[in-house]
Formats: sequence, C-alpha cells, structure tokens
Amino acid sequence: MTKNQPGTIDQQLCFSLYSASLAMTQLYKPLLEPLGLTYAQYLIMLILWEKDGISLKDIGERLGQKSGALTPVLKRLEQDALVERIRDTRDERALSIKLTTKGDAMRHEAASVGPCIARACGMPLPDLIDLKARLDLLRSNLHAGQE
Repeated sequence: MTKNQPGTIDQQLCFSLYSASLAMTQLYKPLLEPLGLTYAQYLIMLILWEKDGISLKDIGERLGQKSGALTPVLKRLEQDALVERIRDTRDERALSIKLTTKGDAMRHEAASVGPCIARACGMPLPDLIDLKARLDLLRSNLHAGQE
C-alpha cells in the first residue's frame, strides 16, 4: 500500500476476517439444519448449555449484541420449545432465558458440530487453538479501542 492508495481488497485485514467469517457461517448451515437451528440460535444455545437461566442482557453481552436484536431469535427458540423467556418478578423489563427439557437434550445432538467444524478447517488443533486466541485478543483490543 502506498500513502495515496488504500491497497487492494486482498491486502485488507477486514476482508480476510469478513470472508473467513462468511465461509465459517456457511459451513455451519448443513450441520445445524438437522437440529433445526440457525447459526444465531446455535450461539445462544451454546451459551445456555454452558450456563442455563441467565439474563437476556448477559447473553447480549456475550455475543456483543443488543437485546433487541436477539429478541426475534429467542422468540423463535421459544416457539420451537427449546427455551423459556421468564420475566423477573422484581423488574418486568428483565428477562431470564432458561432451557426447556427439549432444549437441554439437544446439547447431545449438537456435540458433533464442533469436531466437524475443526476437521473442515484443515488445520492442526494447536494451530486452531492459537488462531482462536489471536482472534480473541484482536476482538478485545478492538473493543478496548471503542471505549
């Protein structure tokens, strides 16, 4: 890149991240289809399988999204009887999200997704772990820069 030129698209970090993210989410589609989940629903379910009964606010913070953006996704999960949205009796604005028996049981069906993704990446496991750590650091640095 020169001073007066932004460089080609192939030289841009943002494009590499964007295209890798797009390819990754496309890879998930056929794996999640038998579960009846979208990628966004899968991410929420992962959070709930880790810690059930957490607030919508906490889920939003984990995903870096506003609660309003998650509401339609959660409504669909609730329609599919995978989660329950429970209003806080002390604060009607606060919602707690809890897995149903069906949603909890789905965790066993979903256990094969991660290993399939790891194999599809075509990289040794230590390299994938290192890549994830570097991406986590990048995300953290970018968030710190926005504050």
